[in-house]
Amino acid sequence: MNRFVLAVATGLVATMGWHSDALAADVTEEDLKNDQANTGSVLTNGMGRHLQRYSPLETLNKGNVKHLVPAWAFSLGGEKQRGQETQPIVHDGVMYITGSYSRMYAIDVMTGEELWQYDARLPEGILPCCDVINRGAAIYGDKVYFGTLDARIVALDAKTGDVVWNKKIEDYKAGYSYTAAPLIVNGLVVTGNSGGEFGIVGAVEARDAETGEVVWKRPVIEGHMGELNGEPSTMTGTLNATWPGDMWKTGGGATWLGGSYDVETDTLVFGAGNPAPWNSWLRDAGQNNDGTGDNLYAASRIGIDPATGEIKWHFQTTPREGWDYDGVNEVVAYTNRAGEKRWATADRNGFFYVLNREDGAFVRGVPFVKDISWASGLDENGRPIYNEDNRPGNPADAADGKKGEVIFASPSFLGGKNWMPMAFSQRTGNFYVPSNEWGMDIWNEPITYKKGAAYLGAGFTIKPNYEDHIGSLKAIDPDTGEIKWEYKNDAPLWGGVMTTAGGLVFTGTPEGNFIALDDETGEVLWSFQTGSGIVGQPITWEMEGEQYVSIISGWGGAVPLWGGEVAKKVNYLNQGGLLWTFKLPEQMASAN
Repeated sequence: MNRFVLAVATGLVATMGWHSDALAADVTEEDLKNDQANTGSVLTNGMGRHLQRYSPLETLNKGNVKHLVPAWAFSLGGEKQRGQETQPIVHDGVMYITGSYSRMYAIDVMTGEELWQYDARLPEGILPCCDVINRGAAIYGDKVYFGTLDARIVALDAKTGDVVWNKKIEDYKAGYSYTAAPLIVNGLVVTGNSGGEFGIVGAVEARDAETGEVVWKRPVIEGHMGELNGEPSTMTGTLNATWPGDMWKTGGGATWLGGSYDVETDTLVFGAGNPAPWNSWLRDAGQNNDGTGDNLYAASRIGIDPATGEIKWHFQTTPREGWDYDGVNEVVAYTNRAGEKRWATADRNGFFYVLNREDGAFVRGVPFVKDISWASGLDENGRPIYNEDNRPGNPADAADGKKGEVIFASPSFLGGKNWMPMAFSQRTGNFYVPSNEWGMDIWNEPITYKKGAAYLGAGFTIKPNYEDHIGSLKAIDPDTGEIKWEYKNDAPLWGGVMTTAGGLVFTGTPEGNFIALDDETGEVLWSFQTGSGIVGQPITWEMEGEQYVSIISGWGGAVPLWGGEVAKKVNYLNQGGLLWTFKLPEQMASAN
């Protein structure tokens, strides 16, 4: 007896959220467009392609969140635990998650029972920078899509887990990989790439969701040629305008976090990571504040036409970047209290930016961490006002030519905020930003490019800035830049944030606590110990009148690998791989 017949026979069809043609209910572009409003499912990474991570559900609220209880838990199993950074997708009674080492699972959303599992066959010699994580899947039509550590994109049959197509993004032997959740727009699967520490070239590409064939590709480093329908299209930028010599050929700029999409302006926005190598003196074109040494479009946010891959606009957060302040952090489309259409992004460099949604023009920028040392502020165009003494020294100036002057920079290269997504509340108009207060000793070293080898030209050691906390969840008013409240955490925060119309802010800590805070005060209203550090992304949805919340637990990611003195501070934390789902029982929904 197949699963659907069994469900009919046992009367579970309505309970599981199915209807008579549920097994043929393909996900459409209209479904993706309305993801935030349709509270019975979660179809996109970001709970909406604008990445607001806001739910209009208010069944669960400040008064009754204390009654939130576990409904089921699902173990990813095996020895492949490592960091679990996925965001679940929920559709037609099934939850889809990805796991470390490029795995995907389909789970019965009512019972937590596994329906199928897919394990990518990873080759020897993959070169992931920052743990063997995966940040989630995408769903469209009758397929689910996800990327793998050997830089491939895979389409699976959503019902069976069978491979429909499996396509190569780039050559993993050159240092490329892929960890982000794909983005679906108008029948195209849009992906970036990872590998910025290996001298790769960042790019965004769009594939036909049915066939996997590339429709367009847009490199994000100037001098490289784009593609459209199998033919060369236009060059990115102008050759050697902001890059000296041949440095652009291995210029970095990995688009490793994925992008957002604004349907109102029909614009994709992707961020580009650090330029390569980290040693900025090798990329310096004798800049005299005229842009000649900016190394476009690394460390930038880039607006892209989803139909052609042409660049509409760009905003560079850290020109001539030399601290590993990637510009990839998510760009959230929102409308402010005055009704103005805006983008917002919290950069690794420690500044929170608001941009015009029509053209990406700078509106305002404010610090969101306390001890920014590399710049004294931003000018009227959003360009940093550099503290040149806080640039890591040039090895060529050293007596032995091997190590430039060591400086202490804040934030550290892991950023005021790293990949972990912030959330926007339509209820309060504020952003809730997971940040970290830390700095680093950093120095430059000579380096030459070698395919497949690390291409840094720098050394570093991360240090906490304060004794009582590293992690800091901040509520930020984007209209003024004011920090409304701060929740401090001993260990670095490395997980995503979600807000709800019930006045709640959800996030997790490396210590394993899944918490709900008051969106107006930051008071912790509910906490649950999950058994391992949380570096995943929460979601919520409703089913049969009850509100559910899910989060994955499993410590890992970049902090224990790259964290220096900070890594020693959290080396007691246990790894794991457990997906927790909670619910507010219907009879408790009105209890306070």
